[in-house]
This record gives sequence, structure tokens and C-alpha cells, in this order.
Amino acid sequence: MRKTIARFLCYLEAERNSSGLTIKSYREDLDSFCYFFELEDGSLPSPKQFTPADLREFISAMGEAGYARSSISRRLATLRSFFRYCQREGLVGENPAKPLRNPRKHRRLPHFLSGEEIGKLLLAPDISTPMGLRDRAILETMYSGGLRVSELVSLSDGDIYLEEGLIRVRGKGKKERFAPLGSFAIGALRDWCNRRRLAPDIKEGPEAPAFTNRFGKRITDRSIRRLIDKYVLITGLDSRTSPHTLRHSFATHLLDRGADIRSVQELLGHKSLVTTQIYTHLSTAKLKDVYERSHPLASK
Repeated sequence: MRKTIARFLCYLEAERNSSGLTIKSYREDLDSFCYFFELEDGSLPSPKQFTPADLREFISAMGEAGYARSSISRRLATLRSFFRYCQREGLVGENPAKPLRNPRKHRRLPHFLSGEEIGKLLLAPDISTPMGLRDRAILETMYSGGLRVSELVSLSDGDIYLEEGLIRVRGKGKKERFAPLGSFAIGALRDWCNRRRLAPDIKEGPEAPAFTNRFGKRITDRSIRRLIDKYVLITGLDSRTSPHTLRHSFATHLLDRGADIRSVQELLGHKSLVTTQIYTHLSTAKLKDVYERSHPLASK
């Protein structure tokens, strides 16, 4: 078994051109596997003697020992690759790791702001200045339309339909959708567009960037992140607040107020409903919190 592992690691280096770090990780994973199945005399079963049940026992032991799901998944990937090599070399008939599934990853609930906190953030920019007008329009548009940062910075004048209260958004995979805007966002966008047109040498036309920096160039993702950080500091909001927090807040607030999940999926531009369902967990967590604080028999 150990000789086979040594040949496998050489194969990774010579034929697969794997990095030194990758080979080190494979070696550590396989050493752990060998240690688990090592017999009292120090010997090991041959590759063909391992069954899916053996590998499940190994995976189960890692889970009981408190290994992270990501670590377990990585070791499973190592075993699949090793036994696939053994198949190629004629050492095993079937890959015993193939039937095993990775443990389901625990999805962290995204950070979002309450309605009151969102209000503080939206009112933070000083709209007596051109950049303040721009920042207010950026924040209002991101929250009102549930936009990603990349979607916001790619907006051009031709994508904005203020009379209809819509913007055309280019999402992931160049997929387009129309996002509705509320009256506050429409007003903020109109104020900014009117002010921007007063700037000298302003670029006109449907391809002109909707949001520009102080030099008249299209604003960047990094600039959006910096301005969010600036207003988070001013308002004293949670430091975890990022541009994507506005999108999370948008979805959570819609569901909290009775929107159906299919509609929220369309508004967010999610390809799969599974991606949108994370926000139902947020709403459920909020309901549970309300229940535990309010029901007389909920607390221990």
C-alpha cells in the first residue's frame, strides 16, 4: 500500500505536474488514511482489499473527531484520486471512494441590515456635494434593485428608464434582467444624473457610465467598497457591512414582508431557486428569535 502511494505521488509530480503544496496535502491525507487502517504489526491492506464500507468508517471517524466538513471533503477527493490511479494501474477493479458523497457544507447565513439600519446608511451621504449626491444614488439603487456591485458599476445611461422606474441589469453570465426601482431610488438617480450633466466634458449617450468618479470615469468595484466602508464608519453600523449586504438586506426585507420566493429569485437574477432559499433561512431565524423572546413557555 505504501509503495503504491509513493508511486501515486510521483505520478502527480511527473505526469500531472501538480504543485509541491498539492502533493504535500495528498501525502498528509493518505498518511492519515494509512494510520487509521494500520494493523498491529504495522502492515496495511492492499488497495484492492478496501471497500466503500471501509472508507465510510474512515469518514465517519473524522466526523466524530470534529474535523471540518471542508477537511473531510478534501480527504475524500484525495481518496477518489488515489483509487482512480489504482484503477488505471490495474490494482483495483472498482473505485471504492466513488460511491461516497461529500458531507453537506454548512452555509453561513449572510449578514443583513434592519430597516432602521438601512435608513441610516442611505441618509449618511452629504447631498449638498456632487459626490454626496452620487453616493446617495448608488446606495439607493443598490438597495432598491438588489444589485451586485458588478451590476451597478456596469450600468450605463441607456440602461436607466426613470419614467418607467426600471433599470436594465447585466448579471452573471451576461444574463439581462429588468430591476424595478422605488421612488426614493428614482429621485436620487434623477438628482445625480442632472448634477452629473453639469460637469465639464461629460460623456453623453446611452453608453455613458451611469456612475462616475471625480474624474468622469466609470466608477470601479473597489471605489464602491471604499464608499460603503466610509459610511459604515460614519453611521457606526456593523463592520461586516459590505456592498453585498445591501443585496442581502433587499432579499430578506422582501421575504419578511410577504414576497414569494419565486419573485425574489427573479428580482435577484438567481439561476437556481436553491441559491435564493438561503434568505428563507434568514426569515425563519428572525421568526424563531421573535418566538423565543415573546412566547411565555419558549425560554428554559
